[in-house]
Amino acid sequence: MTFVVTENCIKCKYTDCVEVCPVDCFHEGPNFLVIDPEECIDCTLCEPECPAEAIFAEDDVPAGQEQFVALNAELAKKWPVITQIKPAPEDADQWNGAENKLQYLER
Repeated sequence: MTFVVTENCIKCKYTDCVEVCPVDCFHEGPNFLVIDPEECIDCTLCEPECPAEAIFAEDDVPAGQEQFVALNAELAKKWPVITQIKPAPEDADQWNGAENKLQYLER
C-alpha cells in the first residue's frame, strides 16, 4: 500500500508534508504534489501534516477520486522530487475545499 495525494491539493499545494517524509517520495508539479508509490514506505507521517487533508492511504482514497492513484504514479515519473517546505500559493486558502479542481491540474 502507498499514500496518495488527491484532488484537494490542486492549486493549494501546501508543502508541509514533504518535510516529514523520510524517503523523499514527494514530487512537485506546477500546482500539485504527488507521491511516488515506488518510494513511499507507508510511514503515515505525511497524512496528518497536510492542511488540505488531501493525502490518503491508497485503500482509503475517497469515492470518485480513485484516478488519483494512477495519476500520482504517472506524474511522479515526470516531476522533480521536493524535500523542503515552500510557501503555499497566495490563494491556496481560497482553493482549499473547492470542488471539481481536476480541470485546473497543470502538468
